Amino acid sequence: MMTASRRIGLIIMAKSPQPGLAKTRLIPALGADGAARLAEQLLEHTIEVASQAKGFSHHELCVTPDVNDPVFTKHPKIKITNKTVSGHGIGFYVTSQGEGDLGARMQRAFGRVFENVDLAIMIGTDAPSLTANHLEQAARDLEAHDAVLVPARDGGYTLIGLNQCIPSLFENMPWSTKRLMDETRRQLKRLGKTWHEYAHMADIDEPADLALLPETFTK
Repeated sequence: MMTASRRIGLIIMAKSPQPGLAKTRLIPALGADGAARLAEQLLEHTIEVASQAKGFSHHELCVTPDVNDPVFTKHPKIKITNKTVSGHGIGFYVTSQGEGDLGARMQRAFGRVFENVDLAIMIGTDAPSLTANHLEQAARDLEAHDAVLVPARDGGYTLIGLNQCIPSLFENMPWSTKRLMDETRRQLKRLGKTWHEYAHMADIDEPADLALLPETFTK
């Protein structure tokens, strides 16, 4: 059971599923329109999973390039009202990722959310195997560890949870390379932080990853 007095935030980092912007590494296999359609399916799936997870007091959809993008404002499954997305009975605050590399955007989101929560978990929209149970377990394990991570098969990670801001985890890191998870481990160890890892999980970035998509997804 999660401690009732602990406020837990959940952040989804999301890119607008526009042709030529989303899932560009899949364009050789799916074309720009096909890659965008898959990106939208992944976004919808992630929102559904986040909505099912229990125990979170703050839900945030941190987006790029624009919070007013029609993909979000006219989304068929969610309703945006004054920076809040209401989907499946859960309210998602819609915020901008802002400028900078991925690390700068992640750190900015964590810093903002930690003003109002005690623990925070961040996910992207690339891991269709991620479930509400994974999110709930990560929140429970943050009671005993400084960080939790779901490593990705490609050497990155699909989930990171923290019990405090750790800016150096996002500075000068080898984003989008197979060295990211190893560098993150080294940094946590250098800082004297404890962390817990779960089983590796596939994220859908390259054409070869399409074979790992659940059957419920259409390509």
